[in-house]
Amino acid sequence: MNTKTRNSLLLFLTATIWGLAFVAQSVGGRQTGPFTFNGIRTILGGIVLIPYIMFNDRKYKNNGNNEDKDKASLKTLITGGILCGIILCIAGNFQQMGLIYTSVGKSGFLTSLYILIVPVIGIFLKKKCPAKIWICILVAIAGLYELCLAGSSSFSFNKGDLMVMVAAIFFSFHILVIDYFTPKVDGVKMSCIQFFVCGIITVILMFVFEKPDPAALATVIVPLLYAGVLSCGVAYTLQIIGQREVEPTVACLIMSLESVISAIGGFLILGQKMTVNETFGCMLIFGAVVAAQIPSFSNNKTARG
Repeated sequence: MNTKTRNSLLLFLTATIWGLAFVAQSVGGRQTGPFTFNGIRTILGGIVLIPYIMFNDRKYKNNGNNEDKDKASLKTLITGGILCGIILCIAGNFQQMGLIYTSVGKSGFLTSLYILIVPVIGIFLKKKCPAKIWICILVAIAGLYELCLAGSSSFSFNKGDLMVMVAAIFFSFHILVIDYFTPKVDGVKMSCIQFFVCGIITVILMFVFEKPDPAALATVIVPLLYAGVLSCGVAYTLQIIGQREVEPTVACLIMSLESVISAIGGFLILGQKMTVNETFGCMLIFGAVVAAQIPSFSNNKTARG
């Protein structure tokens, strides 16, 4: 097996971990409360990255790299980490709260719309948006209608769907902030900082709005460990390794399978049924997401925490 094939498989594993995380989040959030689950999860994600960072730093110092340059970039690293952490906190908690009121499959597909929202935000940043992206947006809107209508006579868009859409918007800002800071700093270190910032803010919200129950936490230890260790920590590292020697467009295409896997996970693990309308809507949205990624990210790499 050559390196490119191996790394493509790592990216598929990344998409699988992220996709099944929707199932873990749905189970965990309902039992413990969204802030409790998300706060502990993100802090676990930060802790998992520490050994990796320590190993890399030791290797970096042994190679005799310039420490003055490191000190100069420290401020940028901290700034990027804090901004990413705040945005991730908003996005992650809206997504987690939305999962209480909507299905895993619908949440996965709605979250994946960030890939379409990014070019729209880009217009305000004076970045040109190809005509193909606008076609994808229209297709995604049609898919969203089919997904949320669910065969009823009225448009079905509950508060959980709205929360997840808000999350998708902030995930879009998160991608743009990462795109700005990643060339300037160590991506893994910035991710670690963002997890701790997000975790600390969310834990504060946990004590304000929820009553953490150790007994309830004990019942969701597996989903919590999965979402924290695997989804936050391991998957991010696999993404970094996997994108080496794989074209960015191909990497994004592989990782977009996250939304499909989330729907499959909801069906197989949670027994959540999908109507013909919802299935067709998912197909339209997924097709639009895949089509949009190819031109939009042909020269860029993206990362999701």
